Amino acid sequence: MSSDSLPRITLVTPSFNQERYLEPCLRSILDQEYPDLEYMVLDGGSSDDSAAVIRRYASRLAKWRSAPDGGQYAAVAEGLDAATGEVMGWLNSDDLHLPWTLRTVGEVFAALPEVEWITSRMPLLVSEAGALVAAKRLEGFNARAFFRGRNLPVVRGFYTCFIQQESTFWRRSLWERSGGFGAGLDLAGDFDLWARFWRHAALHAVNVPLACFRLQSEQKTARQRAAYMREAEQVLRREKMRPPSGAEILLRRALRQLAPALQRRLPEGTAYTARFIESGELGGGAPSWRVTQERFV
Repeated sequence: MSSDSLPRITLVTPSFNQERYLEPCLRSILDQEYPDLEYMVLDGGSSDDSAAVIRRYASRLAKWRSAPDGGQYAAVAEGLDAATGEVMGWLNSDDLHLPWTLRTVGEVFAALPEVEWITSRMPLLVSEAGALVAAKRLEGFNARAFFRGRNLPVVRGFYTCFIQQESTFWRRSLWERSGGFGAGLDLAGDFDLWARFWRHAALHAVNVPLACFRLQSEQKTARQRAAYMREAEQVLRREKMRPPSGAEILLRRALRQLAPALQRRLPEGTAYTARFIESGELGGGAPSWRVTQERFV
């Protein structure tokens, strides 16, 4: 696909006192040299040398500032509300994109106009030093499954199919229709946004890794996981849904051990249908993106 056919992508990086990780984050985006990128870095008035790091890349940024703000989600909303890109996303200042991320995202949205938001089926986790520590192939995503709590990060000690924020991108029209972030959430603003998106469009999972979440001790979600879960469950209650019980999770785990042929025979109320985006090109040429479907339990 020619560069002229690719959509403009707007990315926002919110940051606060993340000097140690900020430059690798910025370079993971800028070094891709995506042909039509609008990139904003919004720092909350850091007391470390974050502003000096950002200033080194100022000529390649659409906007940057270092001043007190209302926190991570306020900074992201500030950037996205001013976006001119057709496709949007954000990358926190301690996380990383991969060398092919933006090209893949741009090609998918250009080739598939019916697709409104995407994430990766294969999220990656890296250590504080940036070494790969985990990679997982997820089962897929579905609106009913989401509102039944399947995409909470942790449910009663069981890990679920979490939507990796740094791997998620959407059309600006979806952001505008959904109303953006809700008020009153300090930690689970991403989960709330996914709930709003699901009310308008299906999530498609790309069979390509798109980003790395960095495991490090200062993360809000690591320090305050219980508080994040309370906020996410609050979102489900707002939608008149509830998290799954431990017994339900164990039952579905048992059903997943069935042969695929048996899984396909499960009633629709038991199984879910997920949508995926795959490349139809296996010979090393330009990818030809297409939508496929699979059932999961």
